[in-house]
Amino acid sequence: MSELQAALVALAVEAARVGDLDTLERALGAGVPVDAMSGRRDSLLMLASYHGHVSLVRALLARGADPDTRDARGQTALSGAAFKGLVDVAEVLVEYGASVNARSDEGRTPLMMAAAFDRADMVRWLVAHGADPDIRDAAGLRAVDAAAVLGANGTGRVLREM
Repeated sequence: MSELQAALVALAVEAARVGDLDTLERALGAGVPVDAMSGRRDSLLMLASYHGHVSLVRALLARGADPDTRDARGQTALSGAAFKGLVDVAEVLVEYGASVNARSDEGRTPLMMAAAFDRADMVRWLVAHGADPDIRDAAGLRAVDAAAVLGANGTGRVLREM
């Protein structure tokens, strides 16, 4: 990668992180691939999703970003949104085909992330959109178990009542 290309990717990465749609659009227009990654292997989509920038998430997906691209830990943008409880971001990701049951390298799903970090609204939304609460991760834990391990009583209760 040339110095100019690397600088453009760095610009796009920072724009995705801070929510600067204009700069992101200009970087993409200048040739930055829509699925470009940061040095830490976070995609533009992962960064925009994790930081709650719905308009950037939609713009990247509309330009062809893969909704199930994985970061260095095998997590998808939906897992990041679930961890943060960003239902509005999740809605856009799923609208563009993100898998609600995508599994990380450790076998964790977005539902497990939402449950473990006590994101009750996200847990309800994911289950309503097809997330399977009975999937087990590599350690054999389900979402309700992940909630119990981290003391996420609210999501544990929600999952037990479903």
